[in-house]
Amino acid sequence: MRILKYITFMFLFGSLLLSCGGGSDNETPIEPVAPVVVDPSAASLIFPEDNTECNEGVINADDDTRSTVNFQWSASENTDSYEVKIKNLESGSVTTATSTTNQVDVLINRGTPYEWYVISLASGTTSTATSDTWSFYNQGQGIENYAPFPAIAITPQRGATITETSSTVTLEWSTSDVDDDIVSYEILFDTVNEPTTSLGSTTNTTINASISTGNTYYWRVITKDSFDNTSNSELFEFRVE
Repeated sequence: MRILKYITFMFLFGSLLLSCGGGSDNETPIEPVAPVVVDPSAASLIFPEDNTECNEGVINADDDTRSTVNFQWSASENTDSYEVKIKNLESGSVTTATSTTNQVDVLINRGTPYEWYVISLASGTTSTATSDTWSFYNQGQGIENYAPFPAIAITPQRGATITETSSTVTLEWSTSDVDDDIVSYEILFDTVNEPTTSLGSTTNTTINASISTGNTYYWRVITKDSFDNTSNSELFEFRVE
């Protein structure tokens, strides 16, 4: 009788285990679903405005050659934080500021041209989004006329490789000026990385230059305004194949 009760108990216990899903080796385990991270979108810049003089900075009490400027942009979608890149167009140095909101205060030099842009970042992804790039002058003491902004290469793009289809190439650039009084551009062009050969001066934003296959060319734009203020662009280069 006790043996019968024991057998009955084991049968019931085994049935209970099976009914509770006691494991079949053939069952497919359920994989956890990873959350979907949406890439951030690009911010839109607000202040300092493009191609203007910024005169709202707070002058540094300990050094009146510098002022604190409040950089502002529109909040972008799917974004957790921002990197603000601010480039001094005279020295080439870049300041990086970070923010979890759509603004940040940065201490910069007065009487100096800058360009800036914002990178949108999101947690869980390495993808980023970059805003447009704007230029401005941070107001300086007693400046009545500002030098033009340094020119930016349009074609050939910086670092480009082009195929020779003729013996000349058209160099094209863009620039702007707070005072809107640019009078001429001088173009330095050569196969050495500090070009001194001048292609001459022009009032246009294009000029033709002679080229040949297998060479790397370097060029720079010197922009001049009606007060004889000048600005030198960065060094641009391209290769001809």
